[in-house]
Amino acid sequence: MEDQIINDLNDARIKRQGISLSGGDPLHPQNVPDILKLVRRIREECPGKDIWVWTGYKLDELTAAQMQVVDLINVLVDGKFVQDLKDPMLIWRGSSNQVVHHLR
Repeated sequence: MEDQIINDLNDARIKRQGISLSGGDPLHPQNVPDILKLVRRIREECPGKDIWVWTGYKLDELTAAQMQVVDLINVLVDGKFVQDLKDPMLIWRGSSNQVVHHLR
């Protein structure tokens, strides 16, 4: 799967600005090793591509392993989606408790 993602990001026939990682949770501890490997490959093999990550975890609660991923991405949208705080007018987030962190 990683190879296909790298190939797609580098395919000049379809302009892609980058990749968005969400769903499930990319920063769930079980996902971190695979996500870190992917993000490192994107940084090395796809220069200039943006990497956005959505997570239910808060930036100030992340472990050292999770921060290894965050250190390589452009944007982190953190915080769990809260239905009672849902606001369709928000950009890049679904509820007002979520925060968009522009990291690079």
